[in-house]
Amino acid sequence: MTTAARGSFELTSFEPETVDEADPGAALGRVRITKTFAGDLVGTSSVHMLSVNDLDGNPAAYVAVERFAGELAGRKGSFVLQHSAPGSGGEHLAIRVVAGTGSDELAGIGGTLDIVRAEDGGHTYVLNYTLTTS
Repeated sequence: MTTAARGSFELTSFEPETVDEADPGAALGRVRITKTFAGDLVGTSSVHMLSVNDLDGNPAAYVAVERFAGELAGRKGSFVLQHSAPGSGGEHLAIRVVAGTGSDELAGIGGTLDIVRAEDGGHTYVLNYTLTTS
């Protein structure tokens, strides 16, 4: 059975680094982000992201891995999320729990995460997950 976990998160750090500014064409970048979660997820995460800006300097795509550590609905542990935003042409951002990365009471977790960014810059999430126990 799939369960929906809801809440919000704040970016507590955003550390960008341009990778190849001198090279011609699209710009590649790297960012380290930390987040603090509230709601059904309570804890912190560390994100490592690679990004692409198009020739006009606009965000075009990104991939990232994110390790969450804390509690989900009272269960302690950690898991990793994989982000993929394939382009700026209206493709959907996909974020999924990486199979086999759940630890402790979150072992066996699977699912997907949706993020909504408000006009004021705030973020909310819905984590649709399953949790199998052995």
